[in-house]
Amino acid sequence: MREFRKPRALRPGDRIALVAPASAFNPDDVQAGAEELRALGFEPVHDPAIFERSMFTAGSPQIRADVLMRAWDDPSIAALIAIRGGYGSVELLPLLDPGRFAATPKAFIGYSDNTSLMMWLTLACGLVTFHGPMIEGRLARGPSRYDRRTFLAALTASGPLGSITSAGLESLRGGEARGLLLGGTLTQLAASLGTPYAFDPPAGHILFLDEVGERPYRVHRLFTQLAQAGVIGRAAGIIFNELPRCAESSGRPCGRDVAVELTRDFPGPVLFGLPSGHTDGATLTLPMGVHARIRAGAHPDVVIEEGAVI
Repeated sequence: MREFRKPRALRPGDRIALVAPASAFNPDDVQAGAEELRALGFEPVHDPAIFERSMFTAGSPQIRADVLMRAWDDPSIAALIAIRGGYGSVELLPLLDPGRFAATPKAFIGYSDNTSLMMWLTLACGLVTFHGPMIEGRLARGPSRYDRRTFLAALTASGPLGSITSAGLESLRGGEARGLLLGGTLTQLAASLGTPYAFDPPAGHILFLDEVGERPYRVHRLFTQLAQAGVIGRAAGIIFNELPRCAESSGRPCGRDVAVELTRDFPGPVLFGLPSGHTDGATLTLPMGVHARIRAGAHPDVVIEEGAVI
């Protein structure tokens, strides 16, 4: 199975660039998030152009792409973290040179709309990425909104993360499976299909699906689109996040009901409720592009069997 290149492990004092590939953000969160990164021992930096504004993004596609490329090309910067999601990262893809990214692996951390960019970095550029906390709403609000253990372990230690679980994680379909962990927010994965940047994971992968605030029929439609495109059939196992607020106003059906229905005939293990990405609690950091194992039984967990940094 394909191997992905890993960034070097972060060390105390490393510079981390705050970038804005998608929507505009609250400037106050930049300062608060920077303070949290300093508390972790890193040096946050940013390009003044992140404060540019267009209709609903942090500047034009070209401005956002240029900021991203400058940070990636800067040898003094060890990692990049997205300030927020929202919309717009997909606009950058035609403007980016995959060869320049592939030549210099760096850690990129984000989720939500940044799924478009992250899966391009992983599948087109061959790099491990990190489905983890962004600045706005996560690092800017401190440890109650992100899981420090998995964040630091994934980015600073060359060994594998090992077992990851949570109190709400449950097995929808039992079994065990191994494969490359790939995925992200369902909306972005489905929206990529039919484009030159389509989400096209290899057979035998472990598929992670994250979503928030979509009505149940929309979750059903997005998953069905992935299934009809052949993505679901290539997965050895599936992990859903908690699908928060993916419910009708009456409470039923809810996201979990849809996940049960959609995977009723899936031949591999299925887990539901892993709090990475959109979650009302502290978000876990999951490395994408590394080997992982699902254990769906009485004590479900996800085992990250490969280190994500070197």
